[in-house]
Amino acid sequence: MPCRKTSTGSTLTMAQSKTISFLISAPTSGLGKTTIARGLMGLLVKKGYTVQPFKCGPDYIDTKFHEAVCGRPSINLDTFMASPEHVRELFARYGADADVCIVEGMMGLFDGYDRERGSSYEIARVLNIPVVLVVDAKSAAYSMAALLSGFINFRKDIRFAGVIFNKVGSDKHSQMLRQVCEDLGIECLGCLPKDASLEQGSRYLGLDFSNISQLDKWTIEQLGKWIIPQLDKCTIKLSNRQIVKSSNTKVLIARNRESFSFLYQETIDSLGDVAFFDPEQDVPGLNSIDLLYLPGGYPEKHLEALVSNEACRKLVREFAECGGRIVAECGGMMYLCQSIITDDGEFPMCGVLPYKITARRADRKLSLGYRRFVLDEKEYRGHEFHYTQFLGKVPKSIVQVYDAKGNPVPTPVFKYKNVLASYTHLYQL
Repeated sequence: MPCRKTSTGSTLTMAQSKTISFLISAPTSGLGKTTIARGLMGLLVKKGYTVQPFKCGPDYIDTKFHEAVCGRPSINLDTFMASPEHVRELFARYGADADVCIVEGMMGLFDGYDRERGSSYEIARVLNIPVVLVVDAKSAAYSMAALLSGFINFRKDIRFAGVIFNKVGSDKHSQMLRQVCEDLGIECLGCLPKDASLEQGSRYLGLDFSNISQLDKWTIEQLGKWIIPQLDKCTIKLSNRQIVKSSNTKVLIARNRESFSFLYQETIDSLGDVAFFDPEQDVPGLNSIDLLYLPGGYPEKHLEALVSNEACRKLVREFAECGGRIVAECGGMMYLCQSIITDDGEFPMCGVLPYKITARRADRKLSLGYRRFVLDEKEYRGHEFHYTQFLGKVPKSIVQVYDAKGNPVPTPVFKYKNVLASYTHLYQL
């Protein structure tokens, strides 16, 4: 529905029959999308609203921050790995009982795998929801008008709910930025001060989630103070149609805080009868399951615990040798290999796959991007994101893997008995 003007300083109000939905994006990465997204989520949860979080793209880490704040899983929305129809189904299904749906974008608004294809802009267009643009206003004043005008007018098939300025230097600076918005006819939703406390630390392969349960309450309080959430202006009523998936398949999933933590909620919900175990400390029963799912994560950071649980590694190896079905992605694939080598030494893993993985600093090399391959007449889509590598020559793949633009990439895929393994994180198994 069209945006309707409200007076500056109005408080958040929502009609009972409506769900507020919007996407938070920015001109580039690193401008504060995650901080502002989780802050708004926390602020609205604190006010008593049910907030359903979403994340554009294949990101596993931002979703952990979302879930910690909202108390419900954050859902990935990706137009490379899924069709537009499927993205709309996910949005409707998971947001059906929410008061507010907040989608955090990725990279810059129009940055996709092929121009704007797969971008946050495409997600906003597919879902027909407005965009809240986060802009770094440091060392800029009326020049913001040119930047904002470019984003507002570049594509006419999306709507902007307003702008949040980050790193604002003073009240005078804030007044100048609000003047920009008035001249352009776009709402200024708030001005955040320049403050190091509003910045989220980063670490290996992404944001630091080692202390994720200790959400900074001060950040939420500051966002509540500085942002005027006039988000009732642009709403969309979600479909109440629930999509029910039923399956008798019994699936056991490796999951813990870091070693096996990269999971799509939609994948979990589609698998049927699901149970979880922790390979660092549990000895699971595998006799009655149909699928063992070993997702990605950071096993290289918890090798001593994985090695100590020898009974679990032995069970996984025996399950594979007896024809048990296993899907192993990235860190899960590493767990199935002979060993993982770090600067501290060599650590034995399950020994299902005859390969060694190096996580030594000198061997680190970033492999990143969307992936697609066809196996047994089924197309698999996903993404690859890792620094570890195979020790020595890259093993031969059973299929050719391609990137989002159709270019061949050297990512290997392995099939051993009923084991499917690769560095690719699969969207649907």
